[in-house]
Amino acid sequence: MINVLKRFTFILISFSTFFAFPQTAKYSNEFLNIGVDAAAFGMANAVTATTRDVNSGYWNPAGLVHLEDNQVSAMHANYFANIATYNYVAGAMPIDSKSAVGFSIIRFGVDDILNTTQLIDEQGNIDYNRISLFSTADYAFTLSYARNLPLEGFSYGVNAKVIRRVIGDFANAWGFGFDAGIQFQKNSWYFGVMARDITTTYNTWTFDDSELATIQNAIDGQNQSTPEASEITLPKLQIGVAKNTALTRDFDLNTSVNLDMRFAQTNDIISSGSVSATPAFGFEVGYVNLVYLRGGVGNFQNLEQLGGNGTEIGFQPNFGVGFKYKGIQIDYALTDIGDQSLALYSNVFSLKLDWSVFR
Repeated sequence: MINVLKRFTFILISFSTFFAFPQTAKYSNEFLNIGVDAAAFGMANAVTATTRDVNSGYWNPAGLVHLEDNQVSAMHANYFANIATYNYVAGAMPIDSKSAVGFSIIRFGVDDILNTTQLIDEQGNIDYNRISLFSTADYAFTLSYARNLPLEGFSYGVNAKVIRRVIGDFANAWGFGFDAGIQFQKNSWYFGVMARDITTTYNTWTFDDSELATIQNAIDGQNQSTPEASEITLPKLQIGVAKNTALTRDFDLNTSVNLDMRFAQTNDIISSGSVSATPAFGFEVGYVNLVYLRGGVGNFQNLEQLGGNGTEIGFQPNFGVGFKYKGIQIDYALTDIGDQSLALYSNVFSLKLDWSVFR
């Protein structure tokens, strides 16, 4: 069984490497790397091996097969001092005892941005009535399918996702891509592999030339230039291992570790010319499947110091709590405790409901 997991991992790496073109930009559709579910945030997102609910459509669709009933989930978070909002809703249901489907929507946006391109009229007069508002937003629509493999303990899942990006009336883009994942459970050990954008995710931009032309004092190539009409998101690979331990009759401990890999050179603490990686560690202590305490640390980066004084390692600690009662689960996470990285403080809230609540 372990050999099957190794072969599947090798196949996903091969796909990712084959489609990772050297000339492609390192970062695209980065809003899809933020994550979902406050429970996962509390564990530094080290949940590739253990996710097994409606949120598995994001973390590893193979986990959807563990659903026992229909589930819905929602999350809200603010970023950059409440300038940007991140919202997520998802639903999933078992088809039969061996398979399940899910659907999710993500929106990451900044609203009510002042458009001052027409502040000064043709005569050079400032007219504040000419100021308007616009929004920039990124959307992701994902359809997931999961199924148990004939081998005991194995399951696989796939995602098909559509990307929609909008920058006011100036530009918009459509994109599409695929993810694939696998999970394996043996006694109290859990293993998972998630490959994102396995065929690369392709975005095509459309620009409104008439709107761009209204921007005054713009000189093409100096203070304004039209971006590339297409973007390609490079594949990413996440490998996770976890173990569940019964501490006492009432307390359980789940410990997990992830290795998140990009097929590009980045500031991750493990970095080469073609592959970069950063680890993440998380734990969850549960009391009678009712109350949860979580913690974790991840996002290890080599951070450049001001004044050219070399680099230092930055990381992102996380803390979370959760409460579950009769199919209703409420979770909270606080990220970047102590400001150990360049990321800002974030308070994340999420809600998950089993459909049995409505019966």
